[in-house]
Amino acid sequence: MKVTALIFWCCLVWWGQAKPLFPEEEKDPSFWKDWAQRTLAQALKRQELNKNIAKNLILFLGDGMGVATVTAARILKGQMNGGHGEESLLEMDKFPYVALSKTYNTDAQVPDSAGTATAYLCGVKANEGTVGVSAAAVRGQCDTTSGNEVTSILKWAKDAGKSVGIVTTTRVNHATPSAAYAHCVDRDWYSDAEMPEAALQGGCKDIARQLFENIPDIDVIMGGGRKYMYPQNTTDVEYPNVPKDRGVRKDGRDLVEDWRQRRSNKRRAYVWNRNDLLSLNPANVDYLLGLFEPGDLPYDLDRNRTSDPSLTEMVNVAIRILKNNPKGFYLLVEGGRIDYGHHEGRAKQALHEAVEMDHAIGQAGSLTSEDDTLTVVTADHSHVFSFGGYTLRGNSIFGLAPKVSDMDHKPYTSILYANGPGYKVIDGTRENITNVNYTENNYQAQAAVPLNMETHGGEDVAIFSKGPMAHLLHGVQEQNYIPHAMAYAACIGENPEHCRSSGSSTPAFRSAWPALLTSLALSRLLC
Repeated sequence: MKVTALIFWCCLVWWGQAKPLFPEEEKDPSFWKDWAQRTLAQALKRQELNKNIAKNLILFLGDGMGVATVTAARILKGQMNGGHGEESLLEMDKFPYVALSKTYNTDAQVPDSAGTATAYLCGVKANEGTVGVSAAAVRGQCDTTSGNEVTSILKWAKDAGKSVGIVTTTRVNHATPSAAYAHCVDRDWYSDAEMPEAALQGGCKDIARQLFENIPDIDVIMGGGRKYMYPQNTTDVEYPNVPKDRGVRKDGRDLVEDWRQRRSNKRRAYVWNRNDLLSLNPANVDYLLGLFEPGDLPYDLDRNRTSDPSLTEMVNVAIRILKNNPKGFYLLVEGGRIDYGHHEGRAKQALHEAVEMDHAIGQAGSLTSEDDTLTVVTADHSHVFSFGGYTLRGNSIFGLAPKVSDMDHKPYTSILYANGPGYKVIDGTRENITNVNYTENNYQAQAAVPLNMETHGGEDVAIFSKGPMAHLLHGVQEQNYIPHAMAYAACIGENPEHCRSSGSSTPAFRSAWPALLTSLALSRLLC
């Protein structure tokens, strides 16, 4: 053990000589003072609030993207670009307003993705495991659905004449996207094959069916979930020899063909691979359905660059199509596999998913303007993910802490989980990772408590915002406040009174209009 520790420290010394711990200019106090003054100047400019009406609304949802994940992703992105990492900026870091969201469900201190999705999409807190229904609905009890349905901001936008879209790296009928269109007392009722007979007899509909029936004119839908749309044993177009990827529906319906038929006289396109998606001319498409996998999309690190589009590519096409509507659009984008990576203890997968979502945020920014587009980035919940160990500046985010444990004298990675599948005991003690490739894509970071799947965390998550009325997302807020603030900015939903019907681009103009008319009349009298 002493020899191993000596080698480890020699490597650290060599690394320190090969690469400075921090840039030379950081030794000069003026470097930090000048930086602070530039930041101060930018902050002062923000005193002039953007009160324009938001023509477009974009919500980026990083599933499981807690604050620790945001910080670690920032470091990773910087290191991927050749820097130390800590000093770099994510696209979301550049947003001028940051708030905190309280994520608990009505019946859960540490929430799940369904109840939280109902909060940030429908504007009401809900029970764990339910989507698009109030807390009066009970998970798994079909007869508590009717009368407890709540609608989402996606529907509010559609009702106002805007185009709407959903883009996700999970199944399109998974927890996050489903709260935008479905009313279901169980998030796991993906198709009728997953539903109990009592629920089917009680008249409850599966989530995949609701995707096409509840809001029939969703303009853009992209993600995974093909097998839930086809009859049982239908061969998958991409994996014809894989039984688990075949259709699962018991009702015999082909929901994709139904979607096609309903739009037979419209400019519509159905795609199932990257090449077909990227060959589309967005100017000639009004409705797009893209289902790229039987289930969830693969991790970005494992993605087949030929057949599977990236989140950034999907967002690019989605916005270009939605922009065809002169009344604007609402777009929900989910980086859903961040959550999966954490649940599996695979931090490298999770953090690369977060970086990819940040690239998509940048792409959205390049296609829109802060003048008329409110963009919000947040998370549904956190995870029991952390990184620490007094690592040195520029240490690989997936690297080791600089000292071995002073208890068992073994090395440990900076990234650790409080619980999860990374818990391993060998010969009665913690696993020695000296000869383990802890930088491998699917390495499961060590965990303190053994669980098959790591759990969510209960702390607040960040809300980043920019564009019209972005300042409304401030302080510490209940999660269900988010869609109300966004709807207010766009003059949709329950708060349209402050908006002008014509003339100015700012809601404030309407309230000023009577005073302006009085002033003009007085001026004429005086003249």
